[in-house]
Amino acid sequence: MNKPKIIKSYENLSDELLEQIKLTYPRGFWRHLISFSDAKGVRQKGLPFETEDKSYLIKMSRARAKNIIAEDDDFDDDGNLKTKVKEKYIDNQDGLEFLDSNTNTDNMFSLES
Repeated sequence: MNKPKIIKSYENLSDELLEQIKLTYPRGFWRHLISFSDAKGVRQKGLPFETEDKSYLIKMSRARAKNIIAEDDDFDDDGNLKTKVKEKYIDNQDGLEFLDSNTNTDNMFSLES
């Protein structure tokens, strides 16, 4: 199946998608950014993210990726998703198989911190 490819800004994502991204990248985003060319051929940086039916590139610079985590109360001072938040999001996203099979080696679904 060819998934639609979508490029979006972090600020324009739904709460549900933000939860999924935080569960996929519980230690922050900046290490996972890739370079890509947009439709106009301009080089951008973005965070790759896959759902069961779509492929996303979430536009953000390395500095913006670090700043998002620093400003987000869902993450602790070390840039890790807080345990209570992780538990809540896992409950909210229960049944989404792509989260269980995500290939992100930074992904830690254990509830221990």
